[in-house]
Amino acid sequence: MATQYDLTGKSQATFLGHPTGLFVLFFAEMWERFSYYGMRALLIFYLTKHFLFGDDKAYLIYGAYTSLVYITPVIGGYLADRYLGARKAVLCGGIFIAIGHFLIAITEGPTGQNIFHLNGFYLALSFIIIGTGFLKANISVMVGQLYPRDDLRRDPAYSIFYMGINIGGMLGPIVCGVLGETMGWAWGFGAAGVGMLLGLVVFVLCRPTLRGAGEPGQPLRLKERSGLGISQEWTIYLAAALSVVGIWGLIRYQDVVGYALLVFALATVVYILYRIFTTMTKIDRDRILAALFLIALNPLFWGLFEQAGSSLNIFTDRRVDRSILGWDVPASVFQSVNSLFIILLAPLFAVLWTWLGRRGKEPNTAAKFGIGLILIGVGFLVLVGGAAAAGANLTPVIFILGIYLFHTMGELCFSPVGLSAMTRLSVGGIAGLMMGTWFLATAAGNFVAGLIARATGGEGAGPDTVLEVYSRLGWAVMVVGVLVVLVSPVIRKMMHLDTLTETGPLPGANEIAEPAAVGYSINGEQR
Repeated sequence: MATQYDLTGKSQATFLGHPTGLFVLFFAEMWERFSYYGMRALLIFYLTKHFLFGDDKAYLIYGAYTSLVYITPVIGGYLADRYLGARKAVLCGGIFIAIGHFLIAITEGPTGQNIFHLNGFYLALSFIIIGTGFLKANISVMVGQLYPRDDLRRDPAYSIFYMGINIGGMLGPIVCGVLGETMGWAWGFGAAGVGMLLGLVVFVLCRPTLRGAGEPGQPLRLKERSGLGISQEWTIYLAAALSVVGIWGLIRYQDVVGYALLVFALATVVYILYRIFTTMTKIDRDRILAALFLIALNPLFWGLFEQAGSSLNIFTDRRVDRSILGWDVPASVFQSVNSLFIILLAPLFAVLWTWLGRRGKEPNTAAKFGIGLILIGVGFLVLVGGAAAAGANLTPVIFILGIYLFHTMGELCFSPVGLSAMTRLSVGGIAGLMMGTWFLATAAGNFVAGLIARATGGEGAGPDTVLEVYSRLGWAVMVVGVLVVLVSPVIRKMMHLDTLTETGPLPGANEIAEPAAVGYSINGEQR
């Protein structure tokens, strides 16, 4: 029988008007993001300055890693839906991630491409990839499980949760970046591992505040013996450990990742389409199709946004005047700027959406996505204009801050809104899969980001190639954004938000029942 939650809020302890469980997830995810973004800020420099890879190869490895990080949540979401429950999946993922960060630290070795240390590094990345697969999608689903689907607090809750992510995202590059670039790589990567352990401690000690959210739908099923003579639960953990070897192979042969991503994405979409056309009502089917439209915009958005960790990071290191108040700021520290802007702007966006919603003027979800794409384009054009004005001189740092400002505003129109839409539009039994598919599309965006980065700094690229690429992409994505805004009323209609109410557990509650057994409707539009 499906796990039931108290969604009324009447018996839940609250803080700032939200369940206290939201803030437990806030802090757990904050430390996980500290570890991820701290490590990501150093990764491209570790590849080019420690292993001495050329830019072209480094971008390919970076793109393969970041895309695989977002592929594995599809499997992690499915396993949580059907077996583990989100809580156990998050705990397992955090342990794998911590192992990966510490493994990077202890396998640093001498400068150059020593085969032993390089393969140790690839193995460490594999642990992080598998761990993120278990953690990333499922902790986001747990946020949605704390609220009824017609609760006005849902989108503000995701904005608060997203702010927690970005406190970690701000602190990680500063702490890990400064340690890594000034004291040694092992110090930076080791600090990332410590951050992940802190996140696990918060998550384990504060479990009661979650009020049963994330528990397995059929706990007795996990205790059943598998063909290996161990419980189903431990069989999953063993399979996860063994899959590290397969991921290690993909990291070593990065070109394979693109083909694997394409096959995996097609298979996932085909499976979802099969489910919605064979087991769901027309209204539920329309909602999932609307969600798939939103998901399809992910590769474009993240392919451009994720230049931050690769080509934009290298541009900042080599072409920007980074002197601030007499301190030559390490380039990796600028990876914290996006998160700093989110901390400052997320509360304003949460208030803005609520204020507009109460007056019936809030843009619908698809329109927000279009606005986000337009802002991404504006950000690139700001940087291109600033670099052109500087001429042969280093680009003033204000223009790097400018691109991060516009990209952050675009992100706030896209990512937290998308996370909320996935939990609202998904139906029981595939909520984890839909959230995983959201991250799968993000994986495609990260792989595309690697290809774009290679175009800016690959063989034959000149010193201004990066600006030429940024200019073309900036104008193109703005056109796409306008088109998305124009078709957004059609997508809103497909969401059937006027008939969405809560009459059962939230999707993602790990129900084993067929989706059609879950009914819901909402009065008024709330994205």
